[in-house]
Amino acid sequence: MSNRGGNLKRALGYIGMAALGGLLALGVHDRMDARQSVGMADTLAPVPTHYVNQPVPNMTMVATPDFTDAAAHSVDAVVHVTTEATVQQAPMYNFFWGYQQRPPQQVRGAGSGVIISDDGYIVTNNHVVEGADKIQVHLNDKRKFEATVIGRDPSTDIALIKVDAEKLPTLAFANSDDVKVGQWVLAVGNPMNLTSTVTAGIVSALARNINILQYDPDRDVFPIESFIQTDAAVNPGNSGGALVNTNGDLVGINSAIASTTGSYTGYSFAVPSNIVSKVTHDLMEFGHVRRAFLGVTISDIDQDMAKSLELNRLNGVYVKDVVPNGAARKAGVQSGDVIVKVGAMPVNNVPELQGQISKFSPGDKVAITLVHKGNEVVKELTLLDRAGDDSASPAVSAEVTSPSLGAELAPAGKDDLAALKLDNGVKVARLNPGKLRSIGIREGFIITKIDQVPMRTPQDIVKALNGKRGGVLIEGVYPNGKRAFYGLGV
Repeated sequence: MSNRGGNLKRALGYIGMAALGGLLALGVHDRMDARQSVGMADTLAPVPTHYVNQPVPNMTMVATPDFTDAAAHSVDAVVHVTTEATVQQAPMYNFFWGYQQRPPQQVRGAGSGVIISDDGYIVTNNHVVEGADKIQVHLNDKRKFEATVIGRDPSTDIALIKVDAEKLPTLAFANSDDVKVGQWVLAVGNPMNLTSTVTAGIVSALARNINILQYDPDRDVFPIESFIQTDAAVNPGNSGGALVNTNGDLVGINSAIASTTGSYTGYSFAVPSNIVSKVTHDLMEFGHVRRAFLGVTISDIDQDMAKSLELNRLNGVYVKDVVPNGAARKAGVQSGDVIVKVGAMPVNNVPELQGQISKFSPGDKVAITLVHKGNEVVKELTLLDRAGDDSASPAVSAEVTSPSLGAELAPAGKDDLAALKLDNGVKVARLNPGKLRSIGIREGFIITKIDQVPMRTPQDIVKALNGKRGGVLIEGVYPNGKRAFYGLGV
């Protein structure tokens, strides 16, 4: 028994020593991990024990943001938009018969939209509905509606559509001028047909220009890119969806992603709500956007330009030239001036200036602050349209929208008429699903005559077709000089 007792004591002693060794080894391992985690330079000195398992003194604890209210407020007002379009396929070459025309192809598309009024007005992206023959809107409560296009604005990639419904949930516009870099935002939409998806991120940059919208003066497309950049995950199908703040208010419409693969890889871009609000208001009231112009040629200022022009600042927008009869020239703005503010808002680059001016309409008065020969001065301008007119009061030749024709009609400009050697004409500025598209007319077509009668204003076309029965002959010319004739049944 004594031997067995002695063996037991020795065994317990070995176990105790092993356990103590294990604890010491664990402590050393923890200390080594802690020393390595703060960087190689710090491993040369001992790390205080209280840094391993205790909070760092004086550390401020930040509450994790809660997005549940904003998400709940947003998902019902964000809709899934599906489209169908007929696309003409390119001719196919046959060895025996040469080029042969292929039948049109039905193409389906999808995106998102945001309900902005309880009676069915919905904002989305122009590229979501452009060319669509059929548009359906799917609500989060599983209801489905046919939608019609009220108007489109390729210059900002915004479109307004409408469904026949009442008492719909809506999102309120926030003031996008109050958005700050670093603030939390949510992207709400329907990526890859995954309905009612919410992602979170921060605002990464403001007034971002990514050159995604194409300049096309023949179609009156003058791109305005002043995007809100965010790292909230956005994928195909999110286009036209909402970017909201933590209160659930609309700060932007998601429009694009920066990607080399076609899917989200880090950054997405949204049209600021102040621009969206102005565009949708105009589309709702007039059917087209009444866009104001300063009448200047401008550029950003970099260090080399500042040195060569002897400018003492890098912020602001440099005025390279002033358009004759434009708003800027009439107010006394000169080539070489630097615009630094619009109203009370500082402008440091071209996208910021474009974003601020895009909130106004022709006829609006706005104060701009500029640096003229080293001195800061304030000029008050009355903004004009591209033709140099004050359109505060609609003229008889102003653009009109014809829902029955599915078109926005505008007077042909002097440059168009001169280039094509025309005495008169009315341009088809925008096309939506309707009669003109169905007979093959494309955007940019200038209607010169209807049933041999010259057309000079959009109102002439409305009068020519009002109460008409049977067929009519429409003739005109495209910007490339090609003449065309179309028969339309009314």
